[in-house]
Amino acid sequence: MRVLLAVPPGIDKMEIYKVLGLRAPPLGLAWIAAVLEKAGHEVKIIDSPTEGIDLGAFINEVKAWSPDIVGLTSLTPTIYKAYDTVKAIKEYDKDLPVIMGGPHASFMYEEALNNGVDVVVRGEGEYTTLDLVNTIEKTGMNRNGLKEINGIVFRSGGEIIKTRDRPPIRNLDELPFPARHLLPMDKYTIFGKPIKIIHVMASRGCPYGCSFCSTSYYWGRLIRYRSAKNVADEIEDAVNKYGANTIVFTDDEFTLGKRFVYEFLRELEERKLDINFSCGSRVDTIDKKMMSELLRHGCTALYFGVESASQDTINRIGKKITIEQAIKVFEWVHELKVNAVASFVIGFPWETIDDMKNTAKFAVKLNPSYAQFTVATPYPGTPLYYQAVNENLIEDWNWEHYTTLRAIMRGYRFTRQQADKMLQYAYRVFYLRAGFLAKELLSGRLSMVITAIKNSIVPWFIDRLMRRSE
Repeated sequence: MRVLLAVPPGIDKMEIYKVLGLRAPPLGLAWIAAVLEKAGHEVKIIDSPTEGIDLGAFINEVKAWSPDIVGLTSLTPTIYKAYDTVKAIKEYDKDLPVIMGGPHASFMYEEALNNGVDVVVRGEGEYTTLDLVNTIEKTGMNRNGLKEINGIVFRSGGEIIKTRDRPPIRNLDELPFPARHLLPMDKYTIFGKPIKIIHVMASRGCPYGCSFCSTSYYWGRLIRYRSAKNVADEIEDAVNKYGANTIVFTDDEFTLGKRFVYEFLRELEERKLDINFSCGSRVDTIDKKMMSELLRHGCTALYFGVESASQDTINRIGKKITIEQAIKVFEWVHELKVNAVASFVIGFPWETIDDMKNTAKFAVKLNPSYAQFTVATPYPGTPLYYQAVNENLIEDWNWEHYTTLRAIMRGYRFTRQQADKMLQYAYRVFYLRAGFLAKELLSGRLSMVITAIKNSIVPWFIDRLMRRSE
């Protein structure tokens, strides 16, 4: 089968892409493509925003390549562009099967089917997509055949059919490396500047189930690590092929598996891999020794989700950390001189204006290298979403606004407008400090920070906003 996988055209006109010049590889599509290629299918990936392809040019690509199936990825803020693409494909050929995966479609599958999608792939997509392609190859869009595929939703005769859940892939080492050869690896940029960065995912799943985060509900509560050897093999292969020496780990909690971390660092040492890497951590899964070892082996930045200055809020969202742990970890950060980003979320329904101000002040107290502030956003599939729906808190149902950069819902004691102002307040309090600005001026990074303040986001880890869907 000829399978076209794509990031929908038009999303490069959106806020995140236009302001930051971000072009990050769709790692998930590349992984699905690798599995399909291994099974003998012919695959093409169109990374529309990176290639600068608009909807008209995309349809011309579809016509020219003549695929048997088109697969699209979906994020909540980019879903309308995905639906526009589905509509255009169906206008060209109403019988061409269009499948869609990613977090938004997985949780809002009825909406996706109502917008012309033929089949929704729910959750982890590699083997579900392979089964789907194999089935369509043999029996077409036959209801009986589709019903036997775990992990999909489709409509037949007006009836929405949701098949059994697909168990998570237990041995991630069995997956081939992502098909980076199908991506424009020389065109990925941040702030419009070419970069040589390889994105790698060493694990999937998260056991914590924070109420505002879709990771546990999309990838599952069981964390599954690849072997350190397998991860190092992928990095070595990518470094040799693409000349990159900077690795961004897209795992939510890279340091949760201590055994994996030390085995991975040993692999780097034994192979003499000269790389820099950044990764996410938690203040309760890292200690001073691990932090020191990560730094010694090339870790240039750590990302910590601190979330709030309020222990009550931390408990309510299910984060399962303490304020004291965050303070201790950032003492180590300063002692070891580690570049560390701390992220904070304001605007949970039960919070007050003072709670939000205290979170901004707590960020100043911890004094990370950079701070990222976002507004609590009720993404479909999360407990926060169901709470917001049940309590009628959501005031903005335009999915394009679900970027965490603007308030979507009111709280019990604050308005959306007040939450937006608190986001601006947090960035001002943290970044407009004389000492901080002087430090950035001396390091030559001041222009980047000014852009970050202007757009209420820290660009170093902007890719984390995009990765869960791809």
